Amino acid sequence: MKVLVIIPCYNEEESILTTVKSLEKEKVDYVVIDDGSTDHSLQVLKENHLNYIHLDNNLGIGGAIQTGYKYAKKYDYDIAIQMDGDGQHDASYISTLIEPIKKKKEKIVIGSRFLEKDPNFKSTFFRRMGISILSTLYKWITGKRIKDMTSGFRAADKSVIELFAKEYPYEYPEPVTNLSISHKNIVEVPVQMKKREHGKSSITPIKSMYYMLNVIIYFIIIIISRGDDYHA
Repeated sequence: MKVLVIIPCYNEEESILTTVKSLEKEKVDYVVIDDGSTDHSLQVLKENHLNYIHLDNNLGIGGAIQTGYKYAKKYDYDIAIQMDGDGQHDASYISTLIEPIKKKKEKIVIGSRFLEKDPNFKSTFFRRMGISILSTLYKWITGKRIKDMTSGFRAADKSVIELFAKEYPYEYPEPVTNLSISHKNIVEVPVQMKKREHGKSSITPIKSMYYMLNVIIYFIIIIISRGDDYHA
């Protein structure tokens, strides 16, 4: 099966090369989506002859990821994996992510930080609480449970690739798409995150609270407007 790793990149000049090199043992293809970086990320991609797409304007994580799905559809990949460019996602879990899809049982597989205790995962109280609330709302809307609603480390089969290439949210992409494809087979598998070695996360406590609040409001609107339509 043809497997593509989609790596969104925004100002990751210190980590993007290491992230790509971590894929060497996995025998998968990759494409880096440079989302209008303002540092030297594009220069690193060019000088090391990496496979990349450069976006002149910053589209945000949703636009960058959808560009990757469009690439996966164009070149007829069977599985697409989302993997952050900051080096925190561990490439050794790729086989774990794709195995349920290869068995033709699941449509999307989420790498979850909450199925097993992860000593490297650090977050604020408000972020953990927000993720817990999202998980509860998702269960309420769909009748299913996803513990790690905001995980950006996940694999999708060809049917989901085609869906995401056509339509993908620019804001809050992980929880929103988890809801939009809740009628498909979704499973979580345990993963652990690496510590960020370079740079600083752009997710501040205030941004995290704002993110969670907006997604919770979105979910509540869905509950009111669509009722039982999302149940399997």
